[in-house]
Amino acid sequence: MAFEFDHLFILTDVGAPEADRLSSFGLAEGRSRIHHGQGTTNRCFFFHNAMLELLWIHAPDEAQSEPIRRTRLWERWRPAPQATTNRDRGACPLGICLRPTRGSENTVAFSSWAYHPPYFPETMSIAVATNSDVLTEPMLFQTPFGKRPDRDPAERLQPLNHGVGFREITRVELVSPAANNPSPELQAVLETNQLKLRGGSEYCVELGFDGEMQGQPVDFRPGLPLIISW
Repeated sequence: MAFEFDHLFILTDVGAPEADRLSSFGLAEGRSRIHHGQGTTNRCFFFHNAMLELLWIHAPDEAQSEPIRRTRLWERWRPAPQATTNRDRGACPLGICLRPTRGSENTVAFSSWAYHPPYFPETMSIAVATNSDVLTEPMLFQTPFGKRPDRDPAERLQPLNHGVGFREITRVELVSPAANNPSPELQAVLETNQLKLRGGSEYCVELGFDGEMQGQPVDFRPGLPLIISW
């Protein structure tokens, strides 16, 4: 396997109040981060092998600046007039990040362009799929330095013990109203077997934990396009 699932982001309202529901459910929240120069902030939940990130734009001027514009994060998040949420323009509010396995560090799963976030050292970049303008699909990207959260040194280790007992994300399935004709970049991600795709009337992502041996689901919609199964 040349690639692993690294993390998922879901675009939310400012402050990600939806994270409080996840905490009440029994997930332990980790550290948040301001992405200086990109205009985004997050709230995160870490598991042994991957991360769930709730992301919002706190600085629209930064998110619409020249270095960031091609990511289309602003277009995915921006408020719509008279909309009930910021994501009612029809754009997919999700992002899927892969990481290469050891020995495959120079391999990218899809055709890509190099994104240099302002908060990174100049020599570092993220590979963003060349379908980043296709707003009906999730933002696809790959980080060359990603690793399992449980491999962080002790001083940087995030909370990994959750009240609900979850350890690892073992299924990531995208539900999409635009599932019938995936772009070559999305198809390439599907072929890594790190993401599944099926059709549905609205965007949603399903996360399965620990092989879903108990057969229990919880649906966080409509506030958050997320279903968790374990």
